[in-house]
Amino acid sequence: MVDWLGIIAIIFFYILILIVGIWAGRKTDETKNVIEGGQTEEVMLAGRNIGTLVGIFTMTATWVGGAYINGTAEALYNGGILGCQAPVGYALSLVMGGIFFAHPMREQGYVTMLDPFQIKYGQRVGGLMFIPALLGEVFWSAAILSALGATLSVILGMDMAASVILSAFIAVFYTFTGGLYAVAYTDVVQLFCIFIGLWVCIPAALLQKKTSDLSANPTGWIGQIGGLKEKLLWIDCMLLLIFGGIPWQVYFQRVLSSRTSKGAQRLSFVAGIGCILMAIPPAIIGAIARNTDWSLTEYSPWGNGTKTISIPADQTSQVVPLVFQYLTPKWVAFIGLGAVSAAVMSSADSSVLSAASMFAHNIWKLTIRPNASEREVIYVMRISIIAVGILATIMALTINSIYGLWYLCADLVYVILFPQLLCVVYFHKSNTYGCLAGYIVGLILRLSGGEALLHFKAIIHYPFYDPSTSIQYFPFRTMSMLASLFTTIFISKFTTNAFLNGKLPPEWDILGCVVNLPTDSLRLPDTR
Repeated sequence: MVDWLGIIAIIFFYILILIVGIWAGRKTDETKNVIEGGQTEEVMLAGRNIGTLVGIFTMTATWVGGAYINGTAEALYNGGILGCQAPVGYALSLVMGGIFFAHPMREQGYVTMLDPFQIKYGQRVGGLMFIPALLGEVFWSAAILSALGATLSVILGMDMAASVILSAFIAVFYTFTGGLYAVAYTDVVQLFCIFIGLWVCIPAALLQKKTSDLSANPTGWIGQIGGLKEKLLWIDCMLLLIFGGIPWQVYFQRVLSSRTSKGAQRLSFVAGIGCILMAIPPAIIGAIARNTDWSLTEYSPWGNGTKTISIPADQTSQVVPLVFQYLTPKWVAFIGLGAVSAAVMSSADSSVLSAASMFAHNIWKLTIRPNASEREVIYVMRISIIAVGILATIMALTINSIYGLWYLCADLVYVILFPQLLCVVYFHKSNTYGCLAGYIVGLILRLSGGEALLHFKAIIHYPFYDPSTSIQYFPFRTMSMLASLFTTIFISKFTTNAFLNGKLPPEWDILGCVVNLPTDSLRLPDTR
């Protein structure tokens, strides 16, 4: 049965966010400057004028999305604290990004994360990096939209497709009109809503007689990792989250919008702490669900009156909405619902803008139409915002596992983009041949390991492979990343030495990156 009072409350919240987004978007029009690249940077990077407080909020809110909240609660319910890797992993990724990448990237005055690739490797080869970057942003957006759809369908009885489409439309609309200014200022409001909304729900759920004392069974919700093969998988996933969480345009968009390089580092460090703090409420909600006798509630997993002590495995992705629905009063559930809705839009808008910015700047402006005007680039970016929003919405309605999709978001980015980013920033002798070789090796090794979520069967069965579940317990993702990294370094050194020492004739340098260097090179406006 549809809860119209709850729907009205959600619509009111959406209108509030929309008003804030439109108001903030006016800053883009009011502060446009006339330097080369100024209009594009106003929309994509808020004129590189994001303050410390707003920067901290928007960087934290970018990671703390609906998938972050639902996924954290789901992981703690299934495996306890030790199984809840994503909050710690992504917090550490922000810290590592601040230590190693924020300063050099901001210091160079790049517009997007892909700029150093195109400057060093050429527009077209560098543009290849757009593929895993785009997939990552779309998967991430789809995951958080799916989280919201599940929540609204459980609590309000809304059709999941309708709720996902409505949420995506609101986020896309104010991102379309206001760019990064709109995204950043709505993030401030949304983060407050998330924090307050979740904490209001926790006492109400803890006071239920159906919930046992959390301290009575500490080992139950702390969890355990398992044997050797489970530990290997745990390490692989943690490394994926830490280093796979760095090469995202959604992160570097905040870094590059900071006023200074040191300011970009500070944003990263404080946002890492913010991610940990924001994981506490959903973790407690997951622990509450784990210590609840669900047979004492009105919860019927199959809708036929049959009750169960615990939540079935195929419904654990709905831990948060189930706690709201069955362990809190109605008015409290609506507040919690607003928190989850805020979390979704705070991340969905960021990912959509990031993907659109990369396409408009790196693909359209630098690869397809180098002579495109600023106005044309902005038009292309706005069209791209709509296209990415539609694509993410379709994926949200067709793929089910929230936490699995969350890991998948960082998978290709970790294996392909991270080693390439490391080389382009720190290994100055890397070249286009090494980049292509590393890209191909990483892609082949990762895909050959299979992906159960997308029904890709494993071609290579690594040690500890489980055929019954198609799980690769061997840390093959990290192995693929390292293979890509070492291939890039080796091939770059080999081709450089071979051409410079005359072992290979100059005419074989078909990519023109060692001896047949182009007379002109890609340059960006000096906006440092």
